Amino acid sequence: PGHCGVCHYAFTGAGLKNPYGVRIGNLLGSYSNNDAGRQALMRFIENEDSDSDGYSNRVEVTDLANYGNTPTFPGLTAGNIGSISAVSVGEVLPHVTPTTAVDTTPPAIAVIAPNGGETIAANTTVNVQYTASDVSGVPAVSIDMSDDGGVTWKPVARDIPNAGSYAWFVPNRPGAATRIRVKATDGAGNPGQDASAGSFTVTRAGNGRVPTTLRDLDLAGTQPLAGATLADPNVSCRNCHGDYEPANEPWATWRGSMMAQAMRDPLFLACLAVAEQDAPSVGDLCLRCHTPGGWQEGRSIDTSGGMLTAKDREGIQCDFCHRAVDPVYTAGVNPPQDLSVLAGVSPLPLQYGNGQFISDPGADKRGPFSDPLAAGHNSLYSPFHTSSNLCGTCHDVSNPVFVETAPGKYTPNGFDAAHPDQNLRNMKPVERTFSEWQASAFAQGPVTLPNYPEAVSSCQDCHMRNVTAAGSNQPGSPVRSNLPLHDLTGGNTFVLDILPDFYPGEVDVNELQAAKVRAVAMLQKAATLEMTPNYAGVTVRVVNQTAHKLISGYPEGRRMWLNLQAYDAAENLVFESGHYDPATGDLAHDEQAAIYHIEGGLTPGLAAALGLPGGPSFHFVLNDTTYLDNRIPPRGFTNAAFEAIQSPPVGYAYADGQYWDDRAYTLPNTARTVHARLYYQATSREYVEFLRDENTTNTIGQELYDAWVDHGRSTPVLMAEATVNVDVTSNTPQEPRFSLALGEPSPNPFTSRSMIRYALPAAQAVQVTVYDIRGHRVRVLLDDVMPAGAHETAWDGRDTQGGQLASGTYFVRLQSGGRVLTQRLSLVH
Repeated sequence: PGHCGVCHYAFTGAGLKNPYGVRIGNLLGSYSNNDAGRQALMRFIENEDSDSDGYSNRVEVTDLANYGNTPTFPGLTAGNIGSISAVSVGEVLPHVTPTTAVDTTPPAIAVIAPNGGETIAANTTVNVQYTASDVSGVPAVSIDMSDDGGVTWKPVARDIPNAGSYAWFVPNRPGAATRIRVKATDGAGNPGQDASAGSFTVTRAGNGRVPTTLRDLDLAGTQPLAGATLADPNVSCRNCHGDYEPANEPWATWRGSMMAQAMRDPLFLACLAVAEQDAPSVGDLCLRCHTPGGWQEGRSIDTSGGMLTAKDREGIQCDFCHRAVDPVYTAGVNPPQDLSVLAGVSPLPLQYGNGQFISDPGADKRGPFSDPLAAGHNSLYSPFHTSSNLCGTCHDVSNPVFVETAPGKYTPNGFDAAHPDQNLRNMKPVERTFSEWQASAFAQGPVTLPNYPEAVSSCQDCHMRNVTAAGSNQPGSPVRSNLPLHDLTGGNTFVLDILPDFYPGEVDVNELQAAKVRAVAMLQKAATLEMTPNYAGVTVRVVNQTAHKLISGYPEGRRMWLNLQAYDAAENLVFESGHYDPATGDLAHDEQAAIYHIEGGLTPGLAAALGLPGGPSFHFVLNDTTYLDNRIPPRGFTNAAFEAIQSPPVGYAYADGQYWDDRAYTLPNTARTVHARLYYQATSREYVEFLRDENTTNTIGQELYDAWVDHGRSTPVLMAEATVNVDVTSNTPQEPRFSLALGEPSPNPFTSRSMIRYALPAAQAVQVTVYDIRGHRVRVLLDDVMPAGAHETAWDGRDTQGGQLASGTYFVRLQSGGRVLTQRLSLVH
């Protein structure tokens, strides 16, 4: 025997052993741990009948003359074959017990219910009843579903025990042409099947704000029950890759990360509950990446997550990433084994993103090294695993329920149908972290950053940095100087604190807190501050030291802001902007506040149709527009490139090549010392309260809120700070003294004309421009050199060609002296 499945129920190796494997394990210590020793042990027990099926181990493995189906597995019988994993029962079943008789008759299978004419509500559980019998035995069956009268079929269950009944969670695929099919293979390898005699009706699930179904979420890539059955990392991975060097080993660093906790994350679960209320079945899109194992093993059909298991809560786990196959095959670069995997998947994804992964159903493990230590699994060198493209699988997210009808304009699809072209660029953008990297200078080659010892380029360079360590605890495992740290750190510190309250038996506090330390360190590398004094106050420059927008990722609730405090000569506080109250979680939105975030929302038309107020909104699965995005772009930024990836600045402006933001503060003339601090917060009070108040499904919103209160209200993390001395009066010009300012347009809202007032501290070039909500420039009102003092200009609601613009939100942008000021303006007809 040379296959892991000879001894283990899991054909990937490790885990529980079958009777033959148990016997081998009990005696192994008495023999040399080499090929000769193991062969001697097998010969010692060759005349035993380990699985008690009436045939000796020797007969099962070597007697090819007297039986038609040998070799058979000496540890498997029809009674325990249901325990095997990572392989089809139907594939193994003919090779369980030696047989001389030739059975050519297919098993007798009959579907009893549902058998036609019934009406069943989606997202409920019904019993599929059937019979399946044969003289050679039918230990397992598989079940399929058709929603088009039997033309095409989707798997419902694979290799389940032949119990005559199966509790089927009915997917939200409504229609009157639904059928069930039961398939099985008997002990002699003969296949058989039967389907419902007629169609039955599935009714639509839920009372959501929009009538979405699972069809709206149909995407490319490996499909449920068509890919791998992932190994349990606690059983199959930790034994070799953990418990030897917690600071650097793959196990402990991954186990503490948010990747491992993606399906336990209470913030995500609270968001999922509200999203499902808004758009039934939309959770399918989320579960693809938060529990890829549960998704591809068919337990995400309940899109609220109700069918998931403890193994599914392992999130983005080892076996998922190390089975991942690049959907774009390059001969001579990718493993040749990828070709057969890709041939079995249709359609293939058009782009990296939306969790459209390709998973190898076989046991091969892919990774970044061409010379791995021989292990209990086959290893393949895969350049995909050192590429940012791997990360792009889940770090670009688009809402397929929307179709882009014009640049920056999104309309809901017809509902209950897949997106018409499956192009992510034709869907509503939700997250664009991967695309932001693609459009940055980092994608073109290594970039030197102040907080990294080496130049960085790929996602892995920062989020899986090289360390010197061994990749496993096995003897002979090489110590490498370029072992990727399975750190996978982002900026989330809050959830790492609250997880033990929710899953005390599943998480390790030490691993979580070690991950929190790494997350803080990552945040403190993400930005630098520069502060320049002037006669009116100071200008603070926030420099983005990442390869994506600062901040990036999931848009709701995340924010970064400047807290600026000025003190007089006696060290009394005389000015503060961006004050945060830790006792309440309130962040002050003062006149000069610099708060970096994104505000998605609902256009008036869609809002009216949904019965919700228009404007900024936390209902992210319903949002069809962006009202504000002032997050700082990365090096290499161009407006055209970020427009192309659907991540332009909105309601704010950055020049091509700009990867910083300058904020000018006007200070009282008593100010002498200024402290600037840049903070990051994983979630805001407003968002946590929204998740609490909107949830009518379960208690997770309240539980999250309680944990938020108990653990410091998502304590902000100090990212960077700077201090400078100022003398606001030392360079004061002749009175009257003006500072750069842009007043609120008046009237606002307006119908035909609004006055825009501004002030300049000195004679200098100034440009006043109007942008629409998508960041498109619609009118230049002024582009000239103007004298110091107060000025005003007017806008009549027309574009450069004189055309009347539609009602909506617009932004007036003043750029002068290297600074940019913005005001919001509403045009109403």
